[in-house]
Parts: sequence; C-alpha cells; structure tokens
Amino acid sequence: MTERRSTEPVSGSGYAGDLNSKEAWERLASDPAGQLLDVRTEAEWNFVGVPDLGPLRRQAVLCEWQRFPPAPNPGFVQEAAEALAGMGYAKGAPLFFLCRSGARSRAAAIAMTAAGYGPCFNIGDGFEGALDASRHRGTAGGWKAAGLPWIQS
Repeated sequence: MTERRSTEPVSGSGYAGDLNSKEAWERLASDPAGQLLDVRTEAEWNFVGVPDLGPLRRQAVLCEWQRFPPAPNPGFVQEAAEALAGMGYAKGAPLFFLCRSGARSRAAAIAMTAAGYGPCFNIGDGFEGALDASRHRGTAGGWKAAGLPWIQS
C-alpha cells in the first residue's frame, strides 16, 4: 500500500489514504491522540480476535460498519462519534480504520471524513489480510501476520 503522508484527503477519494498495519501501529504509537476503529462485525471480534492497544495504553473502538448477516449499519457515524467522544477523542486527531481486508474500513474512513472527522486513514491490509495460496487468511498480510498485538476472547 502507498502511504499518504498528507492530512488532506487523497484527491477524489474522500479520505486521507491507505496505510499498512505496521504503518498504522507506528502512527498510533507516535501520536497518543490517534485512535483505531475496528469496523468488523461482532462475530468477527468474538471469533477472530481484536487488535490489542494495551501496549499503547489505549483500546480500539469497536463499531460495526455492517451488521451480520450483511446489512448496512445506518447509525455507524453516530455510533462511532459517540464511542470516540467517550474515549476522549479530539476532532482533528488521526483515525485509523480496520476491517478484515481493507474494503469496509475504506468505506468507513470515507464516511467519517465526510462527517468532519480525521484525517481518516484506511488500514488497507486489514486485520487478516488477503487470502494465501491455501485460501486462508491471517498469513499473507494484515495485522495478525505482521505480528502486531491482538487478543481473542
């Protein structure tokens, strides 16, 4: 993924750009005001795991972009805004959006940018990354394969 260093939206994209998981972790580590939003479903959080920001003395915001079975979450922006406010987020601080493989998180980053938040970055390789040669996720890229902290309930 190409990193977008500017805090201005990528021309025509509606958000600040894509980062990979390691770049997002480095940004979160260097900017205590930044926040990670995991936009996967509750089932994914429970069965696949969630990023562990404990080493950074923070927690990821968990807010579903889609419900399961797949259906849009019409209240996403409001729910995310409330969760961010509850964590002391200050508008203007960077937001990093994560899903399984980078598609839903990109849409969420665009929606939150349109609502006046951010700069909003998409973690393009996602939590589990792309499918590997055996058609499994979690080994060919993404948060888990990068060796970044995560937990499973």
